[in-house]
Formats: sequence, structure tokens, C-alpha cells
Amino acid sequence: MSTIRMTVQLFIMSIILVYLFRFDNRWINMGWLTFMISFAAFRVVGSSDLNVRRFIRPIFLSLFISNFLAIFYFNFVILRLDNVFTVRYFVIIGGMLLGNALNGNIIGIRNFYKDILRNKERYLFALGNGATVYEATLPYFRNALITALKPTIASMATIGIVSLPGMMTGQILGGSPPQTAIKYQIAIMIAILMSVSLSVTLTIFFTMRSSFNEYGILKEDVFKS
Repeated sequence: MSTIRMTVQLFIMSIILVYLFRFDNRWINMGWLTFMISFAAFRVVGSSDLNVRRFIRPIFLSLFISNFLAIFYFNFVILRLDNVFTVRYFVIIGGMLLGNALNGNIIGIRNFYKDILRNKERYLFALGNGATVYEATLPYFRNALITALKPTIASMATIGIVSLPGMMTGQILGGSPPQTAIKYQIAIMIAILMSVSLSVTLTIFFTMRSSFNEYGILKEDVFKS
């Protein structure tokens, strides 16, 4: 089923990209990337077994902010483009960053709230000793962020020796010199690390505001029934 979904989605995306490249309008490009972020936000909530109504807005906001910052960093600072909204870089690079941020958020936010639930007595003990919500949840935030970043860091540590990543391979197959392709790959991996780190941090921070009551207790409707 996943193979069928992938094939259908990529076929549809190929048709959409034809028109995006034909018009190459900044507002259309921003609208399409915003739609992709919305879909990713629903995917994060659904895969994490969290309450959709409570989490969809803060997760969308965190993905939106982190991915747009990472895209502007890559397009403006690294590539130094005159038009950072050009579809070739804005949508394509944005989709690459969003895909990695999606996986990181699913791992990070699920582990964060599951760990608090599993260690409920230890968490309440910290609150009872005068810790604030942010102080009591700091160990669980650390674990969630480390777990979310592990796949990206492991991939960065083995690139070039164990694996040849898709972006670099695609550029070399397209005729680019290996040195140029490697520079692009280094830049995109740094942007991916930035996007995942920032999005997971913002997701946890934004969702915490509505996930705990005035006494610092995790609300019962955080997870799906």
C-alpha cells in the first residue's frame, strides 16, 4: 500500500510541478509550500496519537516558522539567490527540508509526551518540590530532541563512506562536478539539521502551553481516546 501511495503521489506531484515551473509565481509557490506544511502537520498529529484539535495549530506554526527560516538560510545565505522564491529552489528544497522535519517531529513530540506519561510519579515529584513546568519537563525535552536528531546525525556521520545521498548523486548524474555536488550536499545537510532542531523545539514549546493545566498536570485529552 505504501508503494502504491508513493507512486500515485509522485505522479500527481509531477503534474503539479509542471504548472509550478510554468508560472513560477512567488505567491503560488508560497501557497503550495504552505499546503505541504498543513498536510505534514496533520501527519505528525496522526502518527503521534495526539489530539488533533489541541495540537494541529501549534504544530503547523512550528513547521511553518522552522522551514521558512531554513529555506531562507539556504537560498539567501548559501546560494545567494536574487529571488529566493523561485520554484526550482523554494519548493524543491522546501519539500526536502519538510520531509526531514516531519520525521523528526513525529519522533520528538511523541517521545516527549509518552515519557512524561510513563514517568508521571517522577514528574509530579519534581513539581511538588517547587519546579516549574518547564523545569520539570526539561529532562523529557532533552531526550525527545536527542531521539529526534539521531537519524539525521547518524546520516551525517556516514555520508560519503557508507552512503551517497540523493541530492549529491542526482547532481553528479545531471553532469555537475563532484566538488560542486558535495558542497551542495554539505549545505543541505546543515539546513536539514537546523530545520529538524528548530521545528522539534518549537513544536514542544508551542504545544506545552495548552497541554498542561494551571497546576502543571498533563491534561487527559492530550492523546486520542
